[in-house]
Amino acid sequence: MGIVKTDQLTFEYIRRDEEGNVEGIVKAVDDVSLDVQRGEFLAILGHNGSGKSTLAKHINAILCPTEGTVWVDGKDTKDEKLLWDIRKQAGMVFQNPDNQIIGQVVEEDVGFGLENMGVPTKEIWERVEESLKAVGMFKYRKYSPNKLSGGQKQRVSIAGVLAMHPKCIVLDEPTAMLDPNGRKEVIRAIRALNDVEKITVILITHYMEEVIHADHVIVMDKGHIAMQGTPKEIFSQVDQLKALRLDVPQVTLLAYELRKKGLALPDGILTAEEFVQQLLLRKR
Repeated sequence: MGIVKTDQLTFEYIRRDEEGNVEGIVKAVDDVSLDVQRGEFLAILGHNGSGKSTLAKHINAILCPTEGTVWVDGKDTKDEKLLWDIRKQAGMVFQNPDNQIIGQVVEEDVGFGLENMGVPTKEIWERVEESLKAVGMFKYRKYSPNKLSGGQKQRVSIAGVLAMHPKCIVLDEPTAMLDPNGRKEVIRAIRALNDVEKITVILITHYMEEVIHADHVIVMDKGHIAMQGTPKEIFSQVDQLKALRLDVPQVTLLAYELRKKGLALPDGILTAEEFVQQLLLRKR
């Protein structure tokens, strides 16, 4: 079994109107089965309301399935006695870093969760240093979080989760509120955690450029898994992605449009380097 496994996961909620009257039952996640391997970088795409954030909240046991089962490191999320262990194994990073940062100083914030867990003081400082170094924020350890940029704050949030020594980190649109530079900083830190620390990463995003280095991509629509495959396989299907109201990386779209005009370029070009290389091949 992988680090995260779902079997026919369904989650329903009651939709109400402004007066509180029941309008109907909505299936936010509908019969989703997936198996995330240890050390994998999984990206989950989907437009707003597709069910991707609801799925993420099941991995951290914030939500409990209406039907089906979720296992994290072999533990059933429905077992309330295991909730603390599950949340230690699958850390969660949300959209707004300001909602996760509570300390007055960066290193205190990163160590806050460890203190609550009763980790010995010496080990707390070792883990804080290790985590801040992993996300490139160690030199800011004495700063007030208020003095940091959005990208830096989000890296501190990730360090706080990382200090708990999780086996998996779930990031729910962690760059949605950041500028382009902040997004690059955070994605670079996430990729390093996966490549160097071998931590399983589940990244939920609507920025297509953020998923090109993932091992596996899932596209959700109306609570279902609509597409899945490698980034190259997914972004080779431009028309299907457009039908699901999703974009593709700009360079992929450029290659797609040139191919429609008759230029013999392969499907699923993901980077500018690959695009230039293919153009040069056509010139020879």
